[in-house]
Amino acid sequence: MKVTFEERDTVRSRRALVAGSVGNFIEWYEFGVYGYFATIIAARFFTPEGGSEAEALVKTYASFALAFFFRPVGAALFGRLGDRIGRRPVLILVIVLMTCATTLIGVLPTYATVGALAPWLLTFLRVLQGLSAGGEFGGAVSVMTEFAPPGKRGLYGSWQSFTVALGLLGGAGAAALLATVLTEDQLGDWGWRLPFLLTLPLGLGALWLRLRLDETPAFREVVERTSPPPREVARAVALGAARIMGWAAAGYTFLVVLPSYLQSTLNASFQQALIATVLANLGFAVTIVPAGLLSDRIGRRAVMLTGAVLVVVLAVPLLNLLQHAGTSHAGKGAAVFGAGAVVGLMAGPGPAMLAEMFPTTVRYTGLGLAYALSNAVFSGCAGLIITETVERTGNVDVPAYYAAATCAVSVLALLTLPARKAS
Repeated sequence: MKVTFEERDTVRSRRALVAGSVGNFIEWYEFGVYGYFATIIAARFFTPEGGSEAEALVKTYASFALAFFFRPVGAALFGRLGDRIGRRPVLILVIVLMTCATTLIGVLPTYATVGALAPWLLTFLRVLQGLSAGGEFGGAVSVMTEFAPPGKRGLYGSWQSFTVALGLLGGAGAAALLATVLTEDQLGDWGWRLPFLLTLPLGLGALWLRLRLDETPAFREVVERTSPPPREVARAVALGAARIMGWAAAGYTFLVVLPSYLQSTLNASFQQALIATVLANLGFAVTIVPAGLLSDRIGRRAVMLTGAVLVVVLAVPLLNLLQHAGTSHAGKGAAVFGAGAVVGLMAGPGPAMLAEMFPTTVRYTGLGLAYALSNAVFSGCAGLIITETVERTGNVDVPAYYAAATCAVSVLALLTLPARKAS
């Protein structure tokens, strides 16, 4: 049976979608696991004799933030390579680096075994993860959107965000399962290592998919590889980072930092915190793809503005519902589900919006840097800022203020986006 060009393009587009998505899944699965096990990692790697739990948690989030600050370095390094030699070879390199660094965390010796060397080893692997994650987003989104059929960039790009949700859910699910089947001592002694070790088979599967990936048509068709002026690219990077600032900050506040906040501030159990996180990530996942699809029909601006404005308006009331002792379990579940859902309205169209801001010759670098910078400052520092500020001020509304303030800035930046149907 003869395969038509249209059918062949469809197969290549879907293969690109899967190959691009799988790296994002692994990246965010690991970052989710690290966030969900933050209190255990703090005790094992950052708590020498006499150290307080709060101090250890702050150090754990500092290591978390450091990895994010290496994302822009990775975005610039791998992005430059990806814009010069192609998306495919760089994405293969990135998945190998990410898999190795994450798997090694699962076999690291703790503070009790090697003393002060333990946090340094962990931090080194977090740096490698930050570098690889910085190179992942720009390449994955470039591949997805450059292979996307006409009029479907929003839908295809939304799968990047959707696999982020799946990765965070996978991490939360693994943590919840281990917390259920293992005792607290077993979880602290060796159980926390298992989700990191699981990255090895996942990474090998992702590598196989990327080895079968074709180079994107847009990259192959560029004859003259002249780039826009650096100042013009820098302005676009800054504007793109501002447009997704709220997505970055609110996303990490509601989807990753929430478990530690609920435990340390509202005295929730580990299991209760994980259930809340699963519900928030389910809400996030439910709205992402529909939001991307809708943005192909009515434009990126309308959908992303709706999500940002809703966070500004609802962040404090939703958090107050969680804090109130009289709120039912169903009410608290609805609150965290809704928090995740409004972030999904920004995350769905976000990748396509960034991809459309940059020409092919600088797309990998430009969109990767915009995303990495925004996440380095507003996601990577979320846990550190929130934990430290709550500790110093005693104000339990800090997470809501943080999410609302960053989304307010995104509202202003998104107003500069043309109010037209996306192409």
